[in-house]
Amino acid sequence: MTTLARERPETMSEAPAESLNGPDLDDVLWQAWKAMELPDGYRAEIIEGAIEVSPTGRFTHAQIVNRLRDALAIFLKDSEHGAWNDTNLIHSRKAWIPDGFVAPRDSELIEDEEGLGIKASAVAVVVEVVSPCKRNQDRDRLKKRREYARAGIPVYVLVDDYDGQGAVTLFTGPRPEKADWEDIHRVPYGTDVTIAEGPAKGFVIGEAITGPKRG
Repeated sequence: MTTLARERPETMSEAPAESLNGPDLDDVLWQAWKAMELPDGYRAEIIEGAIEVSPTGRFTHAQIVNRLRDALAIFLKDSEHGAWNDTNLIHSRKAWIPDGFVAPRDSELIEDEEGLGIKASAVAVVVEVVSPCKRNQDRDRLKKRREYARAGIPVYVLVDDYDGQGAVTLFTGPRPEKADWEDIHRVPYGTDVTIAEGPAKGFVIGEAITGPKRG
C-alpha cells in the first residue's frame, strides 16, 4: 500500500467513474445520507457510490490535524481564505468530511445550495491525515484521492503516518475526467514540502506539523 503515494498506479485510469452510478442510485444515497442519525464520535460520507461510516480519529491523528489547522490559520490570518475542518464538502451529491481544507471565509461564496456544508468548487486545498487499518488507508490513499481529483480541487495534501516512516504527498493538477493528478510529489517526514499555488502558496508542511520520522 505504501507505494500508492509514490507513483501513479497503471490501473488508476480504471478507477470507478461517476457515470457508473446512475442518477437513481445517487439520489437514494443522497437522501439516505441526509436522513442518517449517528451516535457521537461517528461520521458518514458518500464516497464512490457508497455511504461510509467511520469513527473520529485517535489522539496522534488529532495532534497532526490540530497542528496543521493552527498553522494554516496563522498563515492565512490576513487572507480572504481561512482554515476549515469538521464540516461537509459537497460535490455532485457526494459528501466528504476532510481533516482540513482551505476555502474563502465569505459564506455566500462557499455554502452549498441545501446549506449542508461547503461546495467543493470553492476549496483551494484539501488535507487528509491517514488513520490506521487498511480500510481507512484505502479511503484516503485511493478513494478520496480520486474523488478530490474528480471535484477539481487544485491541491490535495496526504499526511501518512503509515507510509514507511511517515510521508507527505502533495497532489496537484487535478484531471477530473481521469480521476487522477498531473503532479504527485512525495517526501518522507523530516523533509519540508511547500504548497506552490493558490491562497496557501508558500505554506510549509514539515516536522512542526507531522512530527519526526516514525520508527
